[in-house]
Amino acid sequence: MKLCLKNAASFVDAAVLKQLESKTVAANMLLENGQGAGNDYIGWVHLPSSITDEFLAEVQASADELRRRCEVVIVAGIGGSYLGARAVNEALCSAFDAFVAKDRKNPYVVYAGNNIGEDYLAELMEFLADKQFGIINISKSGTTTETALAFRLLKTMLEKQVGKEEAKHRIVAVTDRAKGALRSLATKEGYKTFVIPDNVGGRFSVLTPVGLLPIAVAGGDIKALVKGAQDMEKATDIKVPYAENPACQYAAMRNALYQGGKKIEILVNFNPKLHYFSEWWKQLYGESEGKDHKAIFPAAVDFTTDLHSMGQWIQDGERTIFETVISIEKANKTVLVPMDEENLDGLNFLAGKRVDEVNKMAELGTQLAHVDGGVPNIHISFEKIDEYNIGQFIYFFERGCGISGYVLDVNPFNQPGVEAYKKNMFALLNKPGYEAESKAIQERLNKKD
Repeated sequence: MKLCLKNAASFVDAAVLKQLESKTVAANMLLENGQGAGNDYIGWVHLPSSITDEFLAEVQASADELRRRCEVVIVAGIGGSYLGARAVNEALCSAFDAFVAKDRKNPYVVYAGNNIGEDYLAELMEFLADKQFGIINISKSGTTTETALAFRLLKTMLEKQVGKEEAKHRIVAVTDRAKGALRSLATKEGYKTFVIPDNVGGRFSVLTPVGLLPIAVAGGDIKALVKGAQDMEKATDIKVPYAENPACQYAAMRNALYQGGKKIEILVNFNPKLHYFSEWWKQLYGESEGKDHKAIFPAAVDFTTDLHSMGQWIQDGERTIFETVISIEKANKTVLVPMDEENLDGLNFLAGKRVDEVNKMAELGTQLAHVDGGVPNIHISFEKIDEYNIGQFIYFFERGCGISGYVLDVNPFNQPGVEAYKKNMFALLNKPGYEAESKAIQERLNKKD
């Protein structure tokens, strides 16, 4: 991994950046020593180095069992309980994986429990009607509305199709160690279970069974993924000085830009396989830092696609933004632009070039244009899209997030604001125990202006 800050440094006050240098080092120390806010949720900090080969073998064995029995595996989860796994799987699998019918090596992995769309669930169940399927249900409590609703529907359907005895071999619960509705159900029904560590929050959980099991089911090399994360853990450790520590440098620069009035960070990728990494990143930073009416707003775009929709705003709109560009140095496949005698499209000047070279020049041209237009640019490059580099990617952004949150003086590991909509939803649905809230909401809705 390489981090380049030269196209952002000219937009910040050098004295401010120098001050933030010491703050990020101190924040990294808080993470390392477990002395900061929310320190009961920092189990992810040394998670990669604590993962054993025996544990990975257990995860792989469970994945292989699902792979043997199922042609489709549904990952039921929301937020951090599915975004990390989906990001990795979308990056590693063929863009047209869903259309491959013959000689499949891996099950289709699809996702549910991340919305309350009736049409989505109905269409999923129609798709599964003639499929051999299994379920990975991911929830600490087992009562998260979106996930619990989807699991109830899918579990009922699966048991009708194959019977309870076979169904229990096709359902894996990733949940709390000792408590909660899903833990109780898994114990009662005899499901294979994996534990979500108590000290790892959902958005930091991709390197736990929350992410590792679905990734292994889809055919990903979880050993290589973990190895990448382990190497990045070492590269961002407190023993690594600021000048060589990419997580500290990234956290310092983004906070310096924020202090200088740049309120929106746009994560940019030039590879469509990274779209869901942007979704994972948005949750990681938005839920970790968005507190006390402050923090950078995390946005994301897919280039060059979004250059034809958002490019104008980024180039000439309000100068409250900066970009963090994820660049992949080497494409995994090779496609050459052919020569055309008629040349009606005018593209013969590209004949013989790789498509990736065209993409790289689009990336560089965009960077130059945006910097000239007043948009600071942080550039992060990875060698290629594979499990090892993705493992680095995940841990780099996790470590940078923890450091940045402490620099911002918030607790990066709670999410009190997430509960507000749930209380209103439960009251509106007349859930037992929410009678007072239901009455108050009805009075509010009936009140005339």
